[in-house]
Amino acid sequence: MSKVCAITGKRPIVGNNISHANNKTKRRFEPNLHYHRFWLESEKRFVRIRVSSKGMRTIDKLGVEQVVANLRANGHKI
Repeated sequence: MSKVCAITGKRPIVGNNISHANNKTKRRFEPNLHYHRFWLESEKRFVRIRVSSKGMRTIDKLGVEQVVANLRANGHKI
């Protein structure tokens, strides 16, 4: 399963671990993703969305109804 936020589109990026001796090894920076159930009042049901912490803040700001409408307009099945 891909590690992508449904709302913000955040995905893993690649960087380096850097030791005290300045040795560099490749690593991945993963987004802070969680499955979260949101209640849709208009449909009287929960929707389960995989969102990052920033995505949850976006839902707090815009409202879950508007965010779900935007996701559906972009072709996400919810």
